[in-house]
Amino acid sequence: MNFKLPAIPDLHDAALAQRLQHKIDQKTKPLGSLGQLETLALQLGLILGSETPDLKSPQMLVCAGDHGLAARGVSAYPSDVTWQMVENFLAGGACVSVLARQHGIALSVADCGVRHDFAPRPGLLNYKVAPGTADASTGPAMTAAQCEQAVSNGMQIVEDLPGNALLLGEMGIGNTSAASLLLARLANLDIADCTGAGTGLDDAAVSRKTTVLREVLLRHPGVREPLDVLAAFGGFEIATLAGAVLQAAAGRRVIVVDGFIASAAVLVASRLAPQVLQRCVFAHRSGERGHALMLAQLQARPLLDLGLRLGEGSGAALAWPLLVSACAMLREMASFESAGVSEKSGA
Repeated sequence: MNFKLPAIPDLHDAALAQRLQHKIDQKTKPLGSLGQLETLALQLGLILGSETPDLKSPQMLVCAGDHGLAARGVSAYPSDVTWQMVENFLAGGACVSVLARQHGIALSVADCGVRHDFAPRPGLLNYKVAPGTADASTGPAMTAAQCEQAVSNGMQIVEDLPGNALLLGEMGIGNTSAASLLLARLANLDIADCTGAGTGLDDAAVSRKTTVLREVLLRHPGVREPLDVLAAFGGFEIATLAGAVLQAAAGRRVIVVDGFIASAAVLVASRLAPQVLQRCVFAHRSGERGHALMLAQLQARPLLDLGLRLGEGSGAALAWPLLVSACAMLREMASFESAGVSEKSGA
């Protein structure tokens, strides 16, 4: 490994955790009555190292890349949709563009390996490693050098972004296949359990996709180490997101994880540095088969379950107000003492 992983210390701070929990328990409400919002507030306080956490300049990073494996017919859409959707993001017309605008989240789109040349413009980051990965059914999707470059690119992107919160998004026709392969190999699961409809395949097409992915796994039998697995199965956008996760964790940023593809990037990053998971808030459980298995691997409890399977970071943007609310509750909600409200009696 030619690049250096950033130092990601353990966030465990028993004293801060105790103070945060005491503060939450003393709010003017029955104990535990805000449910998962209380757990979220505690986590955000620990990540940001504060009893009054404040989320500043949230950044949505959408990483885009094409996949050579798409030529095997694993998606319902042609590869051209990748670059067309990048244009849609930049024009402000995609779902994630709308939601980011609604919630005041800055949106950056990184070309990590799209098979198209974009005109420079605000909001577009050029980190193209190559015009799409190779076909993973004939050889590795990326060379080791390309994989390391993409991970390094993700680290650099986050270093240059302001704020203390990073929301993960992606775009790449064929990338549910890459995520399914990463999950199957890193978690030692059967590929059929990890493979779903992606962009909207019918049952017969999912069956064909599964057959192709099984062939791909057989093509790379001895690949087990996280970066080797990432290089074998792709893609550039997933590798760039993995680097972004590592750098965000090192910088003690809150990482808001979108759906299946973003979770695959986190799975890789967590195998390199397990402490990244302390910084991750999982936005939702997607409708993509395999995501529940992915979340189980990451021991994650998602905030939402809306049957989403769009990607782009849309689920992360939808969950964002919950993080804002959790912090506001910690900072602004009165305690029993300050409000002059009687606490529960012992009876």
